[in-house]
Amino acid sequence: MGSIDAAVLGSVKKSNPGKATILALGKAFPHQLVMQEYLVDGYFKTTNCDDPELKQKLTRLCKTTTVKTRYVVMSEEILKKYPELAIEGGSTVTQRLDICNDAVTEMAVEASRACIKNWGRSISEITHLVYVSSSEARLPGGDLYLAKGLGLSPDTHRVLLYFVGCSGGVAGLRVAKDIAENNPGSRVLLATSETTIIGFKPPSVDRPYDLVGVALFGDGAGAMIVGSDPDPICEKPLFELHTAIQNFLPDTEKTIDGRLTEQGINFKLARELPQIIEDNVENFCKKLIGKAGLAHKNYNQMFWAVHPGGPAILNRMEKRLNLSPEKLSPSRRALMDYGNASSNSIVYVLEYMLEESKKVRNMNEEEDEWGLILAFGPGVTFEGIIARNLDV
Repeated sequence: MGSIDAAVLGSVKKSNPGKATILALGKAFPHQLVMQEYLVDGYFKTTNCDDPELKQKLTRLCKTTTVKTRYVVMSEEILKKYPELAIEGGSTVTQRLDICNDAVTEMAVEASRACIKNWGRSISEITHLVYVSSSEARLPGGDLYLAKGLGLSPDTHRVLLYFVGCSGGVAGLRVAKDIAENNPGSRVLLATSETTIIGFKPPSVDRPYDLVGVALFGDGAGAMIVGSDPDPICEKPLFELHTAIQNFLPDTEKTIDGRLTEQGINFKLARELPQIIEDNVENFCKKLIGKAGLAHKNYNQMFWAVHPGGPAILNRMEKRLNLSPEKLSPSRRALMDYGNASSNSIVYVLEYMLEESKKVRNMNEEEDEWGLILAFGPGVTFEGIIARNLDV
């Protein structure tokens, strides 16, 4: 967690001994693709609602989210089998969990297999599993079903992070980093998987905030392989994870509020959430950057892999930190293509980060070697990692 050696700040792109690195990325999605321009009519038809005011509000929200496409587990087949999911007030938590538990495992297995394929090594070399989800509830947990679905060794050490919300992907990465650095030779599979079915509800004038979720959130899964001291022959590190911190803001636990009820999960997102993040993000970033020994770095000399919680959060961050517009481009692209996919989103952002980094390199322009991986979740909790792009 100490400062960075001055020699490292040069052009050397090898990872530091003992420091965790991201060795591969992978993702997966359900088959149902939703185009934002058709969402409103489809949602109101599915839920048999004809309230014009609610429909107008959702139409406005769909335009302001900047989301263009999303993937969702919900389908006509599911609603035919479980029509009660579209009816107000019914006790449906059992049905929802039956659907969600299977869906998140299926997506996590697919994302993990894609990640392992990109890694290029044998699945038998995975020593640890970190699994993140806010979309299921069962015992044993989804970590066991993922391990079983992949055929991992019974000796695999598992960690389960439930109901961490949008900060879950970076929280899981922080845990994977600690495991990798404290267990030499280990290879950690981090998997995230989410579906909005757990909170799907018909529109209601009593729950206007539900419409924000309808307009913003998407489903999917993500995966990473994390390990230190990569093998130069068969592994190609993408990012070095140098320093990680977590902070929660006292007395903000009601700002992002989720309760598991007989009708599934009820979420409430307070209007002041973007303002709270704006008011606190700079101090958090200064603390993180200072702890890594990079206090001299200008924000615009670093890359920014930020969880795309929504356009208001990204806009306020950009303004408060005086970031150039291109700095949050990977986050905005992930939001546009996949919506806010909760814990999965940071995987999609990092993929776009690498893609844009290659474009910059091909144009012979200067790239940002050091940067921040950030997410915000219930608490309100800030998760941050100082990272180094080894793909430059």
